[in-house]
Amino acid sequence: MATVAKVIELVGQSPTSWQDAVEGAVQEAHRTIDHITGVEVTNWTAAVDGGKVTEYKVDVKIAFAVDPNRQ
Repeated sequence: MATVAKVIELVGQSPTSWQDAVEGAVQEAHRTIDHITGVEVTNWTAAVDGGKVTEYKVDVKIAFAVDPNRQ
């Protein structure tokens, strides 16, 4: 039987780093989605205030396996 995956897009943000923003998005998705298999970062941005980065933002695509036994 073939495996089917679904992909959703999310925006993660963190005051600390882009990595924390990605990890936060994955953790939040994991609260309601099982079988997450991967993440692709499609965009990296940041908010700047007074010459300093104040917030890191990432657009991510999160892939997860679709359960073939689900009715």
